[in-house]
Amino acid sequence: MSDELWSLIEPLLPEPGPKLVDGRPRVPDRQALCGILFVLHTGIQWEYLPQELGFGSGMTCWRRLAAWNEAGVWDELHLVLLQKLRSKDKLDWSRAVIDSSHVRAARRGPKADPARSTVHGRAASTTSSPTPRASRSRCR
Repeated sequence: MSDELWSLIEPLLPEPGPKLVDGRPRVPDRQALCGILFVLHTGIQWEYLPQELGFGSGMTCWRRLAAWNEAGVWDELHLVLLQKLRSKDKLDWSRAVIDSSHVRAARRGPKADPARSTVHGRAASTTSSPTPRASRSRCR
């Protein structure tokens, strides 16, 4: 991770709480973030994060990710990066995608397509069969 990117992320991270028990020293946030990014990029399971990489354990990285998520770090980082890109005119809106996870989906308008008829608000099945479905269950 570049020093420039880290300088944007570091101020957004919450201060760690006091250490309640003696033990291993706390893994620095930058190393934990690199471990998080490694797991997300490679798709390996958290417990298989190699200790030799110096990111701390997979569980440490997972806990740090959860804590930062709860603190709203990712939403803040998103806003900071958008602001930075806007200021340098580096946003390419031709490649933007909006989905219902960020923008509420519009309800069906007044001119509904009759080919997509619905019954009681549910979409018609495109795979329906006139014969009953087979069931492995013995209960009927």
